Amino acid sequence: MGKKQDKFTVEKAIFDEHIQASGLRRTGQRDLILDIFLSTEDHLTSDDLYLLVHRKDPSVGHTTVYRTLKLLTEAGLAREVRFGDNKTYYEHHYNHDHHDHMICTECGKVIEFFSADIESMQDEMADKFGFKPTHHSLRMWGVCAECQKLSLASHTAPAGAQPRVRVKTAIN
Repeated sequence: MGKKQDKFTVEKAIFDEHIQASGLRRTGQRDLILDIFLSTEDHLTSDDLYLLVHRKDPSVGHTTVYRTLKLLTEAGLAREVRFGDNKTYYEHHYNHDHHDHMICTECGKVIEFFSADIESMQDEMADKFGFKPTHHSLRMWGVCAECQKLSLASHTAPAGAQPRVRVKTAIN
C-alpha cells in the first residue's frame, strides 16, 4: 500500500493546488474520494464511486462524491466519458495516454485501445478541411469476442437506431 501512496504523490499535489486555487480546503472526505478514485482503474459513475467510498466511510454523502469528481475533472486528474447509456463515467486522465473505446452492447464490457492509423487519419481529415481539433473521442459499439462465442448477440439495432448499452463497471 505504501507504494501506491507514493505513486499518487504528484496527483495529490495537483489536487491540493487546485482546491486551494478554488478557495476550498483539503478534507479527509475529499482525500478518501481521491485515494479510492486513483486506486480504481475502471470507468466509474458518481454512483459507482459513491458506493466504493461509502464502504470505507458511510458518513460521506453522494453530493460530496459528485462535487469532488467535478474538482478532479477541473484539476485534469479525471476525464468525463459517455458510452451511450445516459450516464457520465469518469476515468483517469493525468499521465494516462490517449485512447478510444469499444463498448459491447451485450455484456457492457468497455475495451480501451489506441490506433496510430486512426489518429493519423483524423489529423489528415482535419488538415483537409482546415479544421483545428481541440480534442476528440472515438467510441465504437458492437459485440465483444466473448459474447460472440457465447452467441449472446441475437439481435442488431436497426440502422440509424442508438444501440442498447449496459456498461459493466467494477460495481455491477
